[in-house]
Amino acid sequence: MNIIILHRAFLLAGLVGHKRVWILLKRRQGGKHVNSTEPLPLKTNIVKACKLVILLSILAQTLIPESWWTGQVWLSHLLIVEDSFVLAVVGTTLFAFGLMVAILGRTQLGDNWSDIETAQVLEKQRVVSRGLYRYIRHPIYTGDLMLLCGLELALNNWLVLGVFLLMPIVMRKAVQEETMLMEELEGYAEYCTETTRFIPFVV
Repeated sequence: MNIIILHRAFLLAGLVGHKRVWILLKRRQGGKHVNSTEPLPLKTNIVKACKLVILLSILAQTLIPESWWTGQVWLSHLLIVEDSFVLAVVGTTLFAFGLMVAILGRTQLGDNWSDIETAQVLEKQRVVSRGLYRYIRHPIYTGDLMLLCGLELALNNWLVLGVFLLMPIVMRKAVQEETMLMEELEGYAEYCTETTRFIPFVV
């Protein structure tokens, strides 16, 4: 029982730490974001609401008993895995690695970052091609998808299937951002020819 509590505490701490990093770095950027006094478009508000729902749901999964989420249908049953401990180990490892990639990507992007719902080319923005960005163009997206997938595996939850539904949405968003940046940010088109989107040297 103590191991289960510690395991869930680790997952929860990772999620809270992830959010904390975003909040601190966003505050540091200050006025470089869209003026908060201006009314946001409906589409932007919908995206913000979806982000909040996803965040609250994954946080709740670490606090609420599994049966409330799975209806007693465990992911290990669907995958025909006899030992759910294997899923927990694999999932927790993937979660930790995804967390590290996302936070490192966000830190290395620095003041060149903008919210997903208000994607824009910021004043004095430049192409970042160091660290993870030397190999892939979207380490934050990659890390977040790995984090979500790992979390659901670690919790033995069939909701991991929902992560695969998010993938084409993330892919589309990444392509839209790249199109915008290639048109408005000097040097980005050349940068795209030297890197892959999500997995180094592969995709």
